Amino acid sequence: MASIYDFTVQTNDGKAFSLATLKEKVILIVNTATHCGYTPQYKGLEELYQRYKAQGLVILDFPSNTFLQAPEDNQGIAEFCSRKYQTSFPLM
Repeated sequence: MASIYDFTVQTNDGKAFSLATLKEKVILIVNTATHCGYTPQYKGLEELYQRYKAQGLVILDFPSNTFLQAPEDNQGIAEFCSRKYQTSFPLM
């Protein structure tokens, strides 16, 4: 049976990221969209990350344009998140 640690995902800048590196961490996986009504969630997610990252929390952000609410390319999404919400957690 496969576990989450058996998967490798792609970071926002196109690099392979093995989830096996997170075995000793608490992982919160979020699906986001930069132009969604829930976009302000980035503020709370960053606060949560800053508060608990030293204790092992990792937030993995997987943006999606499934509902046409994240029209930017990968670089545009990264710039938006950094500029508007000062996010520092990993962007996939």
